[in-house]
Amino acid sequence: MTGSTRSGMKVVALGGGHGLYATLSAARMLASDVTAVVTVADDGGSSGRLRTELGMLPPGDLRMALAALSSEEPRTRMWADVMQHRFGGSGALAGHSVGNLILAGLTEVLGDTVLALDEAARLLGIDGRVVPMAPIPLDIEADVSGLEEDPRVSRVIRGQVAVATTPGKVRRVRLLPSDPPATPEAVAAIAAADLVVLGPGSWFSSVIPHVLVPELLTALDRSSAQKVLVLNLAPELGETTGFSAERHLHVLSQHAPEFGVDHVVVDSAFVPPGGEREHLARAAARLGAEVVYVDVAESGTHAHHFGKLAAALGSIVSSQGDAASSVPRREGITSWP
Repeated sequence: MTGSTRSGMKVVALGGGHGLYATLSAARMLASDVTAVVTVADDGGSSGRLRTELGMLPPGDLRMALAALSSEEPRTRMWADVMQHRFGGSGALAGHSVGNLILAGLTEVLGDTVLALDEAARLLGIDGRVVPMAPIPLDIEADVSGLEEDPRVSRVIRGQVAVATTPGKVRRVRLLPSDPPATPEAVAAIAAADLVVLGPGSWFSSVIPHVLVPELLTALDRSSAQKVLVLNLAPELGETTGFSAERHLHVLSQHAPEFGVDHVVVDSAFVPPGGEREHLARAAARLGAEVVYVDVAESGTHAHHFGKLAAALGSIVSSQGDAASSVPRREGITSWP
């Protein structure tokens, strides 16, 4: 969908990493006003180094969100490619992304991460906005079982990279500091949104953290926007090994029992017709949601196809626009053609 045919609705996408990149790439096909609300707990690679050395928010996921929303104009695309370029070699710059260093420099010069992101957004011709979910760097701490001889014993693992790569089974995650503040711009964007999308992405380190920030959870609860949860296409090695689609919803509810959404988008191949869909419908009902089964996969991969995901989100918005506001939300299963 070209810029001239995109709608005037306001879309907010919450997440981090490659999952958020997919959501943003789909959302910008639907609307020009897209705000990315990005996790800030990364402690690995270039982001972790800059976070430790400069005390800044980890810039990697923020940079990827900027790249996803960048204009298609050739010169702008060139700058997006530069932002994503990673230095090789073995020196001090090895492994750093150019965009991470640009954001670090802008933050130091302007004195504020949001101002730095807004300036980078202007450079990339972005109509929307990229904001961190919190104004301070966060840490993720998890209770993980299966690392001791006694499978009933849990060990506390700290750090996003450690949690994402643990060979054990993640039982629960927490943010440090607990009850962190939300970025005011993120709260305002959710309040003004017509559509809010959470996921896909690393479930314990990119998706669940958003509902652990009290002000974000309150904003989501109060928002009149259509709220959509997008499930991953397959369990992730480490974080969610062996998880069913139903289990993804259960752990989300366990972390935020009051959290609710309107729709859960599930790839039809991930949960084929059968009894599992009945279990998933019941789990979704606890969130107040309908399940939407649709092909959203890039053929032969576990990555979301941007166009298919955009079509699925567009169908949800269109169907709600056609429905009378007085009709109560149905619980159960819906399939889009």
